[in-house]
Amino acid sequence: MKIAVLDSGVDLTHPLLSGLGLEDDLSVVENNSRLSVVPGEGRDVYGHGTAIAGILRQLAPEAKIGSFRVLGEQLRSRTLIIREGARLALERGYHILNCSFGCTREDHALFYKDWIDEAYLRGSHVVAACNNHDFTRREWPGHFPTVITVTFTRSDRPDSLFCRKGHLVEFAARGEDIEVAWLAGGSKKVTGSSFAAPHAAALLARLISKAPTLSPLHAKALLQTLGQPWPAQRSVASAFSDSVQAG
Repeated sequence: MKIAVLDSGVDLTHPLLSGLGLEDDLSVVENNSRLSVVPGEGRDVYGHGTAIAGILRQLAPEAKIGSFRVLGEQLRSRTLIIREGARLALERGYHILNCSFGCTREDHALFYKDWIDEAYLRGSHVVAACNNHDFTRREWPGHFPTVITVTFTRSDRPDSLFCRKGHLVEFAARGEDIEVAWLAGGSKKVTGSSFAAPHAAALLARLISKAPTLSPLHAKALLQTLGQPWPAQRSVASAFSDSVQAG
């Protein structure tokens, strides 16, 4: 399985990622209102993407990972940069796109729908984070029904997955007060849906590795069946280590 990490890059020098060879390492940059694609150089400009890659490798060690840097040094981005990164990942045949970010601008929703629909038609799976403060608040790419959208909860088990139907954010995974890889070979304690999403993406990779022809909707239905009942009182922290926004 190939998982695309659309994030701030991946620091290949981190000890927890030792031996990891990225399938792709690309960065989408903007110069004079024009987008171009340059080598990522095994570099993370924030630390967030390294954390995501570390979680994926912990839970799905045999999955192949590609880094598509679309988030900047302030962990922000533009919708068109994200769309270009997603397009690159889809063209290169990635089975899963991990999107630990969200955009609240309604006038940008169709730009996200553009590549979400392409992913669906190609049979690629999109896993996204939701709003940390209110998971019912609309954000994209998470608030499309073909996307597996994940909020966070406290859990001692990295492979825990919870499900509740009736919302566009149907899943919850481990993502509160967890230790993750960060810059300079270090680690950081974090909370947020950004870190719950790769837990779900890794579990999805393990699932579809046994059934590679599963469509996005069939895979989502299986996760709904396999997921545990939603926690009665999902824990939500009052402060979040990182909030990723696209606009």
